[in-house]
Amino acid sequence: MTRHLITSAIPYINGIKHLGNLVGSQLPADLYARFQRARGNEVMFLCATDEHGTPAELAASKAGKPVAEYCAEMHDVQAKIADGFRLSFDHFGRSSSPQNHALTQHFAGQLNKAGLIREVSEKQMYSPADSRYLPDRYIEGTCPNCGFESARGDQCDNCTKQLDPTDLLNPRSVISGSTALEERETKHLYLCQSQMRGQLQDWIDSKTDWPVLTTSIAKKWLNDGDGLQDRGITRDLDWGIPVKDGEADWPGMEGKVFYVWFDAPIEYIACASEWAEANGKTEADWQSWWRTDLGADDVRYTQFMGKDNVPFHTLSFPATILGSGEDWKLVDYIKSFNYLNYDGGQFSTSRGRGVFMDQALELLPADYWRWWLLSHAPESSDAEFTWENFQTSVNKDLADVLGNFVSRITKFCRSKFGEEVPAGGSHGPQEQALIAELTTRIRAYEGFMEAMEVRKSAQELRAIWVAGNEYLQSAAPWSTFKTDPEQAAAQVRLGLNLIRLYGVLSAPFIPDAAASLLAAMQTEDDTWPDDIAAALSALPAGHGFTVPEVLFAKISDEEREDWQNRFAGTRD
Repeated sequence: MTRHLITSAIPYINGIKHLGNLVGSQLPADLYARFQRARGNEVMFLCATDEHGTPAELAASKAGKPVAEYCAEMHDVQAKIADGFRLSFDHFGRSSSPQNHALTQHFAGQLNKAGLIREVSEKQMYSPADSRYLPDRYIEGTCPNCGFESARGDQCDNCTKQLDPTDLLNPRSVISGSTALEERETKHLYLCQSQMRGQLQDWIDSKTDWPVLTTSIAKKWLNDGDGLQDRGITRDLDWGIPVKDGEADWPGMEGKVFYVWFDAPIEYIACASEWAEANGKTEADWQSWWRTDLGADDVRYTQFMGKDNVPFHTLSFPATILGSGEDWKLVDYIKSFNYLNYDGGQFSTSRGRGVFMDQALELLPADYWRWWLLSHAPESSDAEFTWENFQTSVNKDLADVLGNFVSRITKFCRSKFGEEVPAGGSHGPQEQALIAELTTRIRAYEGFMEAMEVRKSAQELRAIWVAGNEYLQSAAPWSTFKTDPEQAAAQVRLGLNLIRLYGVLSAPFIPDAAASLLAAMQTEDDTWPDDIAAALSALPAGHGFTVPEVLFAKISDEEREDWQNRFAGTRD
């Protein structure tokens, strides 16, 4: 049995995330985690809030709260929303945890021993109006690469080019808006990524099964221009992990903290340590997931993220792991996603554009959103959320196909046979043909899920639902009942067993609805089907059931129009 270590890119603490963030990392990671658990594999699914750096300080300042208090409150908010979307994390941690402090400082010490950290005197923007140095995200300006006028000092959101604050044209302070900025000298630590270029190149080249999106971005950053550059890992900020060489003070680095992109990926590892402490586990328990010298040889590690996070996870974080010289687990597979746009524009947390996770849950239950987002996941190219498409998908896929099947078969059985699985009859050619089709489709579904092909998995699952509807329409037990009640009983019995099977197969996508199906069939048997014929006989004659409430309500034109008007691209 393979053990699956799964991590989702950790969301920034600065506010509630939008649907584009959700589908780009956490939601497909949850889909994969649920599927692997359903197949009987052991899973460790980890995520956390990314709490350091400029975004946290700016958001806390805007909220009028101390940054530590703000982060604690927003972690609870994000955890609650994640639960609302049924994200099945084994632990949802915090990058500000004591575990991440200790581990980040440990890695810095190991990298320093290996000669992979150097001290650099550099010019940095200073704002006399704010009486402070301005780290990357405290500065905005025009991107020198694409001309985007609101590029940040670390990266351009428009073209994704990595930047330094001094690269920006017409820079201004995010705090005060002042353009009277000065360059002053300060000292920082740099991770010598350039020394590891060959090792990283060989590692990336060995990942022949990675998505094209992942490898193309990694190789672009590795080879374009001057190639892989050394990168600063410290900042002049108050909030963050203090710069230490292991447990010792780092001379000359007093008052500085580690750069958020150095400590944030390390939180993936620290999160497992947090999990151990929260659940009464030992250090050996969590290290068996992360240390190849302590039992992690049988672990397959998969990361999920949006394309903007790929460079740090294919280069900077692996440089940290490899450079430490210790036996830490490296990622085996990186599933990356393009962007989900919103109704002709872009989602943007900082600019308040699009539907945000809390708003989505106020409108409809999580399964509606999970289904649409996963079935339209931006895998091969950017995708776009429109209210018309959302309405169509919910109504046709969830209400007309799955919901309609469940309603018709349970209500017909109740009217003719009562609320228990009827006895009599046997499988004929139609039933055998359905079993053969389902066997083929379920094996294909499993293959797509294993390969993390999210859209194809959704398409195959929908086809499995459609097969049940087509059988029901063709077999027409309501007509059969008039001439051959026993055969009608066999058809209904198969249909009721299909409901249980749909509950099992659909759980990774729509867990609440799947649980409702199993509850209606009065069973806790969620065994993944190896033998489809056997699975379609799991509920024997005489087994009781109930007719469930409407599984999915249709979205009306009036509701759609109202939501289009309410969410026209801004957030109050």
